[in-house]
Amino acid sequence: MFFLISFFVIILLLFKTKRSLHMLQQNLYNENNRYIKWNFRNISQFLNIEIIIILLTMVGLLMVYNLRLYSLIVLISISLLYLIQIVVFRKSLKSEKTKKPLVYTKRIKRLIITTSLLYLVVLIFMFINQNKEQNLWFILFILAVTTYLNPFVVFLANIINYPIEKLVYIYYKSKAQNKLKSINNLKIIGITGSYGKTSSKNILSDILNIKYNALPTPRNLNTYNGLIMTVNNHMDKFTEIFIAEMGAYVKGEIKGLCKLVKPQYGILTKIGTAHLESFGSEQNIIDGKFELIESLPSDGIGVLNGDDEKQVNYDLKNNCKIVWIGIDNEDVDVRALNIKCSNKGTHFDIMFKGDKKLYPFETRLLGNHNVYNILAAVALGKEFGIDIPDLQAAVRGVKPVEHRLEIKKLGSFYMIDDAYNSNPVGAKGAVDVLGMMPGVKIVVTPGMIELGKKEDEYNEIFGEQIAEVADYVVLVGEEKTKPILQGLKNKNFDLEKIVVYNDVREAYKFINSISANSKKDVFALFENDLPDTYNEK
Repeated sequence: MFFLISFFVIILLLFKTKRSLHMLQQNLYNENNRYIKWNFRNISQFLNIEIIIILLTMVGLLMVYNLRLYSLIVLISISLLYLIQIVVFRKSLKSEKTKKPLVYTKRIKRLIITTSLLYLVVLIFMFINQNKEQNLWFILFILAVTTYLNPFVVFLANIINYPIEKLVYIYYKSKAQNKLKSINNLKIIGITGSYGKTSSKNILSDILNIKYNALPTPRNLNTYNGLIMTVNNHMDKFTEIFIAEMGAYVKGEIKGLCKLVKPQYGILTKIGTAHLESFGSEQNIIDGKFELIESLPSDGIGVLNGDDEKQVNYDLKNNCKIVWIGIDNEDVDVRALNIKCSNKGTHFDIMFKGDKKLYPFETRLLGNHNVYNILAAVALGKEFGIDIPDLQAAVRGVKPVEHRLEIKKLGSFYMIDDAYNSNPVGAKGAVDVLGMMPGVKIVVTPGMIELGKKEDEYNEIFGEQIAEVADYVVLVGEEKTKPILQGLKNKNFDLEKIVVYNDVREAYKFINSISANSKKDVFALFENDLPDTYNEK
């Protein structure tokens, strides 16, 4: 019986440990306590059958020892409950949606070893003491508790491994810095902001690569480790420009990233309230983002957005050259005018300061925020000596970024996929793009997260914005979307045209039913910030 319980525990631990490691990785190995906060935000994960198992082991620990039959019944019950929990937990894993799968890096493999050793100690004690009933029940109790608290056992393994990871970090950091120094005339561009960093990076890379060999940080490798990995694994002697996306959750992180790679150029995308909870205040966000521009050398160039009041009103403590871009602000160096959006992309003109001629540009990308990103890239491209005809050709060739206002025909309707990283500014821009489309307009969203105390307020405003454009609304997650529903009600949106699901897959069935009964094209905007684990139960 003890071997059977051990077998079930090991199977359950394989599933639970994989999930805990996945969440630890996605929460940057608890940087700024992200992993711990995530676990407490998802406290419902601890309301499961394992609580009953712990209580039963306590009964076994406290029972009169000569009640052998009762002891056997308890052990059988524990075995069955572990089996049920394995089935339930495995099923819940299949229903969860994640931004990206667990990546088995060397760090994760080291964590697997440490976590396994922690549990192995408990199992060894159990087998040694399996003939000593009192000791055995105590070990079963400890095993049940540590299995139940698996997310925190993995966290303990992360703490134990910290000195090793620190040494590994120092080694690879030194290697990356030496490599950067070894490449002559390397231009380094830093990109940060609250929204649009990855899109801006990819657009800039596509445009600069028309003339130069530019290396952008892959995917979302915008942390210290991400930049180090990019330099060590992807940069070579032929790299002429390194484009470093820089992410941050607290003030001071961007400054640290700048000390690491030493950019001579910087682009600041729009500043908003993303990660307000971890930054603590809007002013800390502004100061944190401007650490990039203030870290540039005196002969460096910073690109700022003249339509962003936070950037215009900032007291910059650096005398480097600043190039202003904008759409609404006429007093900028590079301005976009006559913007028109369709299901084929965006057309607009660009005017450069001191040149009254309008230069036509077109792109497959959608939305004003992408126009801002293109303006920033064109501004730097011009500084790097790329001719305007080449810039026009490069912009036409810019590839849409997956899940960022990516339009595609999906069966009977057009899907506007903006599912990657919703925020107040980006969400408003996405709704504006939907409003430009001819036909039936549908918004599918679970709302926005990680906005701190203002999360409900922003989601209610989002609901009001949706009401101005959408014909139908699909809310994903009844509880979390209540503020959006309130915003829709504020604008007297037809409640019969609102549906609520707890699984985003149901939205596709609904959209197809609308499309089947409509003579017009159907455009569905999928706007959400998909959490690390999704779906309300």
